[in-house]
Amino acid sequence: MVAAGTRPPVEPVDPFELPSWIGEEPVTWMAQDSLGASHLVAGTLSGPTDSTPCDVLAGDHAYPDAALEGDVRREMHQSWMLGQVLVVTYGERMTRASPGRVVDAEMALESLRRFAKAVGATQDRMNVTLRL
Repeated sequence: MVAAGTRPPVEPVDPFELPSWIGEEPVTWMAQDSLGASHLVAGTLSGPTDSTPCDVLAGDHAYPDAALEGDVRREMHQSWMLGQVLVVTYGERMTRASPGRVVDAEMALESLRRFAKAVGATQDRMNVTLRL
């Protein structure tokens, strides 16, 4: 979790530059945190041969500090309106930035569905494990 008054650096991620196993192998996204309580939920994408951090961020979170600055937040909303999800590094971790203030199950699932599309994977290769 990020301390109040600080915002981690945000950098764009090109889904085409991610490891090929993410789009080619069956993948499970596992939440490491509970849903519904925070604007940032840590998670991991795991396949049969590898794994990588992959979090979900509710990019409209604004108090006590904004999760995303204006330009990145606009890009997040534009991507969402086009049926996509904005993939960034938030701090040092790959993150799916989605409109909203709190990450819930619907946001986690929809952002993964859109992420699958971005990496060229079929949705039936994506699985989810959530924590309540």
